[in-house]
Amino acid sequence: MSISIQWVSAMALFSRVFEYLDADQALPVPHNPRQLVASEVRGELELKDVSFRYPGAHTDTLRELNLKLAAGTVTAIVGATGSGKSTLGSLLPRLLDPSSGSVTLDGVDLREVKPQEIAAVVSVVAQESYLLHTSVRENLLWAAPHASEGQLWQALEAAQIAELIRGLPEGLDTRVGQRGHRFSGGEQQRLAIARTMLRSPKLLVLDEATSALDTVTEALVQQALDRLAFGRTTLLIAHRLSTVLRADQIVVLDEGRIAESGTFEQLVKLEGKFARLVRNSEFAQQPG
Repeated sequence: MSISIQWVSAMALFSRVFEYLDADQALPVPHNPRQLVASEVRGELELKDVSFRYPGAHTDTLRELNLKLAAGTVTAIVGATGSGKSTLGSLLPRLLDPSSGSVTLDGVDLREVKPQEIAAVVSVVAQESYLLHTSVRENLLWAAPHASEGQLWQALEAAQIAELIRGLPEGLDTRVGQRGHRFSGGEQQRLAIARTMLRSPKLLVLDEATSALDTVTEALVQQALDRLAFGRTTLLIAHRLSTVLRADQIVVLDEGRIAESGTFEQLVKLEGKFARLVRNSEFAQQPG
């Protein structure tokens, strides 16, 4: 598998979904691709009769999913471990292809689009954020090579980390260290969010992006994520109550199938699987 030099460090995303950046993939490339112009993308996503089975598995991880994400809305995916949440999240940036059915963006099957054109409009933010072993400035410019210094600071402000960077002796030129060790996990998350803001994607996949953080740090990162998701079609994979309250729709996965869907209020009144999750102390006692 060939890959351009500037993305060598992004190979980690194929084993763990960090940020979706422009990289060659092992998935089939369309012979007669449909053009996807980033500036013209509305952002409506739809899964039609989607099933997915990992190679060598005996059962489907996802089963006959039908789901629509309206442009500019937030859809939260909840469910038990192993219900298929992250697999679903991997279909939207085409890290995986469905075994059957289709995933469409503005009516166009993602399998008919060049991978680099999908990468231009979709970003993934997960629990662990991948930072390059270089300066803060270069990490940000990696996503937007022509961004001005003012734009870099705007992104850092929106990601709730500008004050910290300004307080460092070398500011934007501070080196993040090997695997970002100069910064805490929450700080790395906010730097990755700032980088994603500079890319200004039309679609976001947030894969349990705050699940490993303490309460105070989670609140800061959540504010940054809320700003990042505003006006963008967003798939939010979560297990904390605080992260699903703002969703336009909530989808409950159970053994790879959609068990319930609706707003928070609708699902609580339904007294079904989601209501039981809310009553579960581990889920309900999260902040927010």
